[in-house]
Amino acid sequence: MNDDAWTTRPETPSDAEEVRRINLAAFPTAGEADLVEALRADGEAWLPGLSWLAEAADGTAVGHALLTRCRVGGAPALALAPVAVRPEWQRTGAGSAAVRAALAAARERGENLVVVLGHPEYYPRFGFRRASERGVRVAFDVPDEALMTLALRPELPAPAGTVTYPPAFGVA
Repeated sequence: MNDDAWTTRPETPSDAEEVRRINLAAFPTAGEADLVEALRADGEAWLPGLSWLAEAADGTAVGHALLTRCRVGGAPALALAPVAVRPEWQRTGAGSAAVRAALAAARERGENLVVVLGHPEYYPRFGFRRASERGVRVAFDVPDEALMTLALRPELPAPAGTVTYPPAFGVA
């Protein structure tokens, strides 16, 4: 299936438990599900309208993508994490649809830089490239190819420097 086959929509308050179930199903521990809840409770990190769901044809939510506020070199940016899809729906385009919808919503809000720490073979399909090419880094060890950025509005200057994640991420 491609992105056009999916209905996407922003998370509503009544979706919190469903988002948790998606993340619990997608990952081997509750870490990502707990992260979403901690970010939702963080008034500085949580940005209404930037948590997106992908729904199957029957209306079942099967994928989730979350963008929250982080900082790069002290300037506002977004962190994409987590991205989760129920195992039986993985590799069907549900995750890609949720990510594209979240990125589009962020672009419409006037956001620019998005940071992701993830699989270097997955995220470039959305336009992400090595963060080191933009002078963006983290204060902990990660493989260079795993830390990526995307400028949603390439006509604007993007911040450079060290990423500061919300406290819920548990990294300095």
